[in-house]
Amino acid sequence: MNQVLCSTGALIGRPNKRNYRLLETLAGQLDCDGFEFMMYDTWYEEREEILSYLGKIGLKIPVVHCDKDVGEAISCGGDENLEAALRLFRINCHMARKLKASKLVLHLWGGTASDQNIKNNIAVYGELAGIAGEHGLELLVENVVCNREDPMKHWHFLRQEYPDIRFVFDTKMAAFHRQLGLLYQGEYAWLWREGHVAHYHVNDYAGGYMDWKRLMTLPLGHGSIDFDQFFRFVKTTGYQGAFTVEATAFDSQGKVDIGMLNGCFGAIRRYLDK
Repeated sequence: MNQVLCSTGALIGRPNKRNYRLLETLAGQLDCDGFEFMMYDTWYEEREEILSYLGKIGLKIPVVHCDKDVGEAISCGGDENLEAALRLFRINCHMARKLKASKLVLHLWGGTASDQNIKNNIAVYGELAGIAGEHGLELLVENVVCNREDPMKHWHFLRQEYPDIRFVFDTKMAAFHRQLGLLYQGEYAWLWREGHVAHYHVNDYAGGYMDWKRLMTLPLGHGSIDFDQFFRFVKTTGYQGAFTVEATAFDSQGKVDIGMLNGCFGAIRRYLDK
């Protein structure tokens, strides 16, 4: 049975001072099946308080999104950065286990360095997957945007090196590189035939090819992605996992647009029911 999740990153951000305590009030207004918890780099000193709070309010969190700084540190290269990345990654794994999540989403590369030294990022994946496994987590590598090559190319090499690897497919990230259509092609049937895609992020995109100025996370229907085609295809693969909505819902004052998010959840369910 497919679940529709909401990213906490869609609700909590800098405009509302990353106040995680808003989740208790907001969660009750959202018509989703659970949450994908987004870890921020400013929360490490508060992590025990955050875990206690989330446990108290009883949010269902089957998926945790690892702090994006982990992948950026790996991309920057060097022993010191790698050591920092592994230290932060272990903390993220610890938190995910405490939250009773089963999946951990990772940006394996990122930041200004992005995929410019991708061999380093690919080489460290095995160690990261091992750490995640020790915490009872399935590690999922996202098709993060690149500034040198493209995510599908990197996924191909990752699969060659690590045949059991699992991915999270983000529609916006794919559309940014004009790679959404590759999901439907026989050349990439291994993605779903071998069960490599274990999660989806469902976000719209309104820019052109590698249009950095328009790399915003939009609600369904606010961009150019053909979601009717996307969901029709995903259903043919027999996928029974979850879909996470990440569309930024807070404005410059931090106010959250609950109606917009509920509209996204409803749209996904209607597509799945067709």
